[in-house]
Amino acid sequence: MQYIGLLIAAVLVGIDRLTKWLVTSNMELKDSIHVIQIGGREILNITYYTNDGAAFSKFEGQTAMLIAVTSVVLAAMIGLLLFKKVKRTPFIIAFSLVIGGGAGNLIDRIFNDGLVIDFIDFRIINFAVFNFADICAVCGAALILLLLVRDEIAERRKKRAEAGKSEENTETAAENGEN
Repeated sequence: MQYIGLLIAAVLVGIDRLTKWLVTSNMELKDSIHVIQIGGREILNITYYTNDGAAFSKFEGQTAMLIAVTSVVLAAMIGLLLFKKVKRTPFIIAFSLVIGGGAGNLIDRIFNDGLVIDFIDFRIINFAVFNFADICAVCGAALILLLLVRDEIAERRKKRAEAGKSEENTETAAENGEN
């Protein structure tokens, strides 16, 4: 399953590259195409932007640091999959999303003078323009967090149940005059 996870990541990178190519080949920088408009209010546009920062324009101008951090995280995650340290399917899928998204934006940074191509522009809320890779990375990271929280809750419940059984056995033994 780990290799399938890496294949999924590669497909996600391909989709990201395709969407960015479509935008850059058919639009000029800062051009906008209205996709969804309700009553004169723009909801969703395809708007061609670039940025040299990370999420929500954090770390602007720190391309080398962003490339280094992304490369280390991707190498670690790929290594964990290749050496089969990640075994459960939901985690493999989450890793695939993060790897695909991270690699898509890393390719931009390396081959586009440190700039990442963004184009998904939700106007109904005042939100940053983003891209397919961002969606993958954020959803993958959120899934990892949810899975870790779920596992922690399950582990705590299991420990409480075991502690309760241990207390019951002690009480039963005491009631039966054992000890």
